[in-house]
Amino acid sequence: MQPLYTATATAIGGRNGSIKSSDGVLDLHLAYPKELGGPGGAATNPEQLFAAGYAACFENALLRVARERGAPIRDSSVTAHVAIGRNKDNFFELAVELEVSVPGRDNSEIEQLTKIAHEEVCPYSRATRGNIEVKLRVA
Repeated sequence: MQPLYTATATAIGGRNGSIKSSDGVLDLHLAYPKELGGPGGAATNPEQLFAAGYAACFENALLRVARERGAPIRDSSVTAHVAIGRNKDNFFELAVELEVSVPGRDNSEIEQLTKIAHEEVCPYSRATRGNIEVKLRVA
């Protein structure tokens, strides 16, 4: 791979610490969510950060696929639902559901574009393939 951009962030204190990007743009406190026995509150967690990154990257892939096929999308959103739980061996594992919304467009058309974005374009989808269950849903 020929790197075009490298993001760099440092975590201190694990899930109860903080994260900061090398340029200082990202500078956040972390906390375990209440569902995992933590305090929750006004701090983020790795699953939220992964969901945000995957949603943004996937929507961009979807927009690219639509544009390249001569059917640009003007109004859309992608919501990533990232779940964490234990697998049969009691190890933590992630699962993702990507919910795609394109108002005013035929669902079958959007399902096809979503599938292409997932299988061919989105680097997050390629990175997770075979490692994390990813479900696609057009709303």
